[in-house]
Amino acid sequence: MAALSAYPNFSAISGAGGFTRERNVKFTRQPAVTRAALSTQGTTQYEEGDLERPRWTGETPLSRLVGAIISFKPLFSLLKIGARRVLISTAEKTNIPWRQMTTDILESEDVYKEMDSVLNKSIVYPSYYLNPFHAYDEGNLSWLAAAEAEAATMSMVRRAIPEASSLDEANQIVRGNWLSAIEKHHQCHSQNLTIDDILDIGCSVGVSTRYLADKFPSSKVTGLDLSPYFLAVAKFKEKKNNISRKNPISWLHAKGEETGLPAKSFDIVSIAYVFHECPKVAIINLVKEALRLLRPGGTIAITDNSPKSKILQELSPVLFTLMKSTEPFLDEYYLTDLEGTMREAGFVNVETILTDPRHRTVTGTVPPLLT
Repeated sequence: MAALSAYPNFSAISGAGGFTRERNVKFTRQPAVTRAALSTQGTTQYEEGDLERPRWTGETPLSRLVGAIISFKPLFSLLKIGARRVLISTAEKTNIPWRQMTTDILESEDVYKEMDSVLNKSIVYPSYYLNPFHAYDEGNLSWLAAAEAEAATMSMVRRAIPEASSLDEANQIVRGNWLSAIEKHHQCHSQNLTIDDILDIGCSVGVSTRYLADKFPSSKVTGLDLSPYFLAVAKFKEKKNNISRKNPISWLHAKGEETGLPAKSFDIVSIAYVFHECPKVAIINLVKEALRLLRPGGTIAITDNSPKSKILQELSPVLFTLMKSTEPFLDEYYLTDLEGTMREAGFVNVETILTDPRHRTVTGTVPPLLT
């Protein structure tokens, strides 16, 4: 039972993936940035820090101090307000019209009509999914969170590549490297398995889902999320953009650990910007469910904050305190051995690469002979 929104992480926004008109996006190579982990496009390098994870995570003195600050309720309330202000001002300083985009969603009658078409009334939400996060008291179970998700995702991409001349260029790097990592891994390890079916777990308002559908236009793509509000917005946006697809995207309201989907029914399972919102037990169960859902030779692709990112390791105290006030399970994510969890579940060929200065993409393969 995972926190299944791919709503972008505040760490990436405050310290540091995006949505524009997503048709005919071309992914181009960019010049080298720094040393360390090679990007999948072969020319760009992103710098790792000297630590395994930031000092502001785990049981370090700095992390305990931040935890004590956040636990003081009056101060916690102020931090949440500050976090929202940072989110919105960061976006609007880079010409992302956060307030106007939000208003356009909330004032559209059509978006509310999509709720009945996506809502699964039998779902019982896990307790941790009901936690306040991203500065919303209702977490992802609100129209406001769903309406603001696109602008927040744009902001995350823009901040991830601050040297980019435009949002389009930043998207070409962040999304392009991520998609290339998936494609390269599948080509290397799938033993010629075609990509017929793709599942995007934690699809939020469908940003990553649409990128996957554009990258693999012959595939049937399903976006799954635990928030019906996000799915209603995702479906509304797909209709509004009037994108013609050979295979229309399917939207599914379900739990990522218990999808109810048939075993061995997908060739790629993508989980983008989800795990930093999950406790460790949910991360483990999501990985196990992905293994069940994938066909032999299938690929899992997880993209999220990189504990080894130099930029995230060097966040200022103000920023990482604000960030941790909106992400209740962030420490559990950073302390989880994701690659080891994947191998223990049964994945092979587990590989990790920095696909932008703040995020890693971790890929793995279901053994071809797995039964």
